[in-house]
Amino acid sequence: MKNLQSLAELIENLQQLPTIGKKSATRMALYLIKNKFNALKIANSIENAVTLISECKECGNLTENELCEICMSERENKICIIEHSKDIMIIEENQIYKGYYFVMPELENEKIEKLISLIKKKKIDELIFAYPHSIENEAKILYIEDRLKNLNIIFSQIAQGIPMGVNFENVDIISLNKAFSSRVILQK
Repeated sequence: MKNLQSLAELIENLQQLPTIGKKSATRMALYLIKNKFNALKIANSIENAVTLISECKECGNLTENELCEICMSERENKICIIEHSKDIMIIEENQIYKGYYFVMPELENEKIEKLISLIKKKKIDELIFAYPHSIENEAKILYIEDRLKNLNIIFSQIAQGIPMGVNFENVDIISLNKAFSSRVILQK
């Protein structure tokens, strides 16, 4: 493919995408070359997304404005702390939560100060941790709780345990322990 340098470059660049290996990248590249109109539409969409989308100044969600739609709306006085903005899309799509969000993938003083400011501004009364279960995230939650303990808010965490349809043999000991310790009483 020495004389097809642009194809080789396209394949190489497509491989930079998550979960895309050489075979998939090659298939996509050949599709794009044969379907020029679709290729140009995709290129235009990528350019628009990269140019127009940024992080919300308050919560870190994706937005085309300074503040995201969620931060600009009236919601319940709760903030759900999540690891990635894609988690907001999933929760919002399923309409299972009606409060605000705050994206905090890593512990950074600047982010924690921004969170404190948001809690005060929105008069938040509950902080919900919605991190995936791990020892690192448990430590993160404890640290955030300690930093915010003087704000007079409730701290909660989404339920964790055994996913539906999974056998005990496929569950790690931490999740199994969490499932037993967080069990609920069934009504009689």
